[in-house]
Amino acid sequence: MDDIQAFIRRLPKAELHLHLEGTITPATLVELSQRHDATPITLREAEALYRFTNFTEFINAFRAVTKQLIHADDYELAAWRMMQHLAEQGVVHAEVFISVGVIYMWRNHDPACFEPIFAGLERARLRAVGELGLSVYWIFDAVRHFTVPEAERVFAKAAAMRAEFPSIVGIGLGGDERQCGSEPFRDMYAHAKEAGLHLTNHAGETTGPEAIWEALSIGSERIGHALSASADRELLQELKTRSVPLELNPTSNVRTGVCPSFREHPLRQYFDAGMLVTLNSDDPAFFGSDIANEYLLAHTEQGFTRDELRNLAANSFRASFLPASTKNSWLNKIAET
Repeated sequence: MDDIQAFIRRLPKAELHLHLEGTITPATLVELSQRHDATPITLREAEALYRFTNFTEFINAFRAVTKQLIHADDYELAAWRMMQHLAEQGVVHAEVFISVGVIYMWRNHDPACFEPIFAGLERARLRAVGELGLSVYWIFDAVRHFTVPEAERVFAKAAAMRAEFPSIVGIGLGGDERQCGSEPFRDMYAHAKEAGLHLTNHAGETTGPEAIWEALSIGSERIGHALSASADRELLQELKTRSVPLELNPTSNVRTGVCPSFREHPLRQYFDAGMLVTLNSDDPAFFGSDIANEYLLAHTEQGFTRDELRNLAANSFRASFLPASTKNSWLNKIAET
């Protein structure tokens, strides 16, 4: 076991479906609470927040943790801790969701609130480049079950800031699919594409394959979760033919109760079918499994060989928004690992 873990650690990897707020550990949550609360939360209380059994409880826990992110320094701390942990696992590139929709909603829609926060995130990113050799791109995530105007605000901010900050590469739709699909955001996706932003979308996590079809119809380039695609043979063929990257998150799906176990997750089915699948941790602090452990579980629970793990790592770069030359460089290094 130690040997395969060392191999996974050495393997250059990109993580493409990772929420900044979901990387905050109970210990960091306590540290943030000590900054802000008259009666800080205890570690035991913090750990209790991370115990949930379904998707709704997870959303509530995510909300409670995110409310401790108040100042730019809080975001910088969370981002730096995230980046340190990524580097420890052999991750060399990450494309990270920031819940910009939540930031606006909880700050009374103040248009000036975000720039200082983003400055803190950028300080952490630049430090990671210099000290860890880790590259990070940002994806501005709207909350689909907030209002459509709230999402417009998020996507417009991404477009406006992209010229100054090339690290902003895309937009996404997170939140509760059961409350809102993708169709209301069609025009926004078109405008984001015109602005040079990449288009990601959470789809088929808590809903059926029709949600994935809908996400594709509005131009989504990458699909997060895509769990329910396994129920639609025509959709599987469409995803394969178009080489649509899938950001799979097996442990996340198990912990939120939408998949019975890692062994029963369609990761293996999709991979064997020749689809462009990537392995990710989603919200590792909440789900108790980081990206290195997801690779390990793919090996122990679904029988992925070293060559197949190499292919998963290679897929993570193929599906990334990195320049072609950078992708090829990492693909060559994976082949040598």
